[in-house]
Amino acid sequence: MLDVRRLRLLRELARRGTIAAVAEALAFSPSAVSQQLGVLEREAGLPLLERTGRRVRLTPAGQNLVRHAEAVLERLEQADAELAEARSGLAGALRIGAFPTAIRAIVPAALVALARRHPGLEPMVSETDPAAVAHALRAGDLDVALIHEYDFVPAQKEPGLATEPLYREAMYLAAPTGTAADTATAERDLGEDAGEGADRSRDRIPRQGSDQGFDQGSVLRAHADAPWITATPGTLCHTMALRACQAAGFTPRIRHQVDEFPTVLALVAAGQGVAVVPQLGIMGTAGPAVSLTRLLMERRTKVAFRSGAAAHPAVAAFGAALRAAVPPELATPASAA
Repeated sequence: MLDVRRLRLLRELARRGTIAAVAEALAFSPSAVSQQLGVLEREAGLPLLERTGRRVRLTPAGQNLVRHAEAVLERLEQADAELAEARSGLAGALRIGAFPTAIRAIVPAALVALARRHPGLEPMVSETDPAAVAHALRAGDLDVALIHEYDFVPAQKEPGLATEPLYREAMYLAAPTGTAADTATAERDLGEDAGEGADRSRDRIPRQGSDQGFDQGSVLRAHADAPWITATPGTLCHTMALRACQAAGFTPRIRHQVDEFPTVLALVAAGQGVAVVPQLGIMGTAGPAVSLTRLLMERRTKVAFRSGAAAHPAVAAFGAALRAAVPPELATPASAA
């Protein structure tokens, strides 16, 4: 009989590529991972791994076994959900991962509602970049998480994970108010004279239905020579800004790399550069020194959990609390076109 814990190790090896990476993610020693995979090979009765230098490649039999492992682990999640449903009342830890803007604007209200309805549940929130969520969920470090994707950085389907859409938000170009590029953009977008454009440059938002005449590339190119402020490399936000500029025909000259959007806007207000920020990132944080131009880009946020866990009462309860906590100014899946 194949051991489920060893199947989980094989699944992680298929995702991460090295025994050292599996060991680090699951808090094992590399020798322990190698030993357990060796036992799994003996249980299977044929080779599952081929070693090529420092990396390990799965044999065809190993790849087939990973597919079965995904199905087995999903069924175990479903069984756990049914057992939790049979218990009276929700209790225990619920490990939640979320990115900073969601933690600030969405999660607190959801936690209040969750505590009111399920006082025995103990939610534990960890700030987690969406790029790290898949590994954290598969490793069991998280039970549920918020992830996002951008138009220029679509989410890749992750084996062993399922998602549900939560909300959509607009993206904005944030620039210091009164800069030459800012005024030029105002004139081009609104057809105003330079004086009015400088005074009314904040919150230039293409109206719904008139987006066809809005040239996002021109707005970004107007700031091609300016210094840019992006998130740190390796994050989806950094990749989004880079690809949006490249699609407009230039590579941004990055001066600052900051992950917190309030800090990004403070740097913009200080004349340190321009940035692309999401709608939640500007709510309550953009002052008069920052000019905002709505772009034709979106950030879409989803609730992620392990495959088979959608019916788990704690996961479902948190998802319902999140949906009730979404600010009305954001587009929800039901209301968005």
